[in-house]
Amino acid sequence: MYNWDDPLGLDKSSSSKAKEVEKAPTAEETTKHVVKKQEVEQHEPINHTPENKEFNARVAVDPVKAEDKRVINGQTDINQLAPFKYPWAWKYFLNANKNHWTPLDINMTSDVHDYHHKLNDDERHVYTNVLSYLTTSDILAMRNIGLAVMEKMSAPELQIYQARQVYEEALHTWTYQHCIETIGLDQGEIYNRYRVVPEINQKIQIANRRLDSVLRADMDLNNKDELHEFIMAYIFFAAIFEGCWFYNGFSPIFSLQRRGLMKGTAEQLQYIMRDEVMHASFGIRVVKQIFQENDITLDPKAIREMWDEAEAAEGAYAKYILKSPILGYNAQDHSEQFRYIANRRARSLGMEEPFPGAQCSLGWLDEQSNLRKEKNFFETRVTEYQTGGALSWD
Repeated sequence: MYNWDDPLGLDKSSSSKAKEVEKAPTAEETTKHVVKKQEVEQHEPINHTPENKEFNARVAVDPVKAEDKRVINGQTDINQLAPFKYPWAWKYFLNANKNHWTPLDINMTSDVHDYHHKLNDDERHVYTNVLSYLTTSDILAMRNIGLAVMEKMSAPELQIYQARQVYEEALHTWTYQHCIETIGLDQGEIYNRYRVVPEINQKIQIANRRLDSVLRADMDLNNKDELHEFIMAYIFFAAIFEGCWFYNGFSPIFSLQRRGLMKGTAEQLQYIMRDEVMHASFGIRVVKQIFQENDITLDPKAIREMWDEAEAAEGAYAKYILKSPILGYNAQDHSEQFRYIANRRARSLGMEEPFPGAQCSLGWLDEQSNLRKEKNFFETRVTEYQTGGALSWD
């Protein structure tokens, strides 16, 4: 079962570098020599000998100390992985690699038959609109980590896991595309629903607004207002976008799987769910570490508005995809489960629950979203036993 407990963590001096003194080129130096000199200036090697005519001074560099590292605004060498200050981040990376898979590993034959011959119109409406939302959402998540978050991290152990996260978001997008192609859906129509269906577009626009607010390389995180904006965006993507909307977003497909329908798609989403749980957990852990290292207090009103906006958008989305209930699943249960999961994410962040009293309306979800191991060996790939079965959630 999923474990949302935070993993272990640890906690300015800046490394200094003396300037190199280069020998000025003579008039007779060739273009080749000039190019060589430019390369020396760019790479600044630290091991020199007195015989090297290009240098007449040594470069002294202080060793990196773990205690000097910081999540953001750090001054240590971003290219040096160890010593670790955040060993838990490295464990996330190692653990993520145990869940290695591709959509081609899963048999989709029964899904093609189910979609065209077993699902009713309401169930097909649910299935296609869930895919419509997810296809765009994972690209948004990929852009958030790859373009807005990674470059602001100043410890390589954090960036390395986030690089893996970028890959996983691309893999998830491939998975949805594979489902769309395999079943024979109209790609242009499915992909464009996020633009033409207001209830899907609303969620995408909320995420776009949060992303745009921090998609700036010149963002000064020493400025408290900009740091506040960055943390709010990070919390949104970790706790709401991936921790609630994605986590809750797979549930309609898992409800079909419970009835023996669309099993291939559901199995793919089980693998994706493992990734998303890790993404949300890692993001929440990073946010808490930023709180430890920086004197920052979030605006309670802004937090409240964020949760309320997310709940309203999820409620409208649920009413659209489940305008007619399907067997064992309805819009009310979907929305209540969002509120229940939101409380869990808030507790993980050390915050007040946004929706006190919310109940778990999908008691089967945690168990259903775990990969099943009791498959016939001859009907599954060996990779499942090597990777999925080895994944630790501690």
